[in-house]
Amino acid sequence: MPELNWQKSSFSGGPEGDCLYIAPAPDGTLRLRESDAPAIQLATTPPQLSALLLHLKHEPPTPDRRLCP
Repeated sequence: MPELNWQKSSFSGGPEGDCLYIAPAPDGTLRLRESDAPAIQLATTPPQLSALLLHLKHEPPTPDRRLCP
């Protein structure tokens, strides 16, 4: 697989230094990885990621759901 162009999320870099990275892949998917486990990558499509983000924005927070600021 060719080298991916990773970009750090603008919401990353809190006090713990945890960062989320995203990169477009040649097959049209988006790849996600965390700075503490860069070898593990999740693949998703833009519509799937958009649906997840919309759900997280509109779903009321619960005590067991932890999101980065």
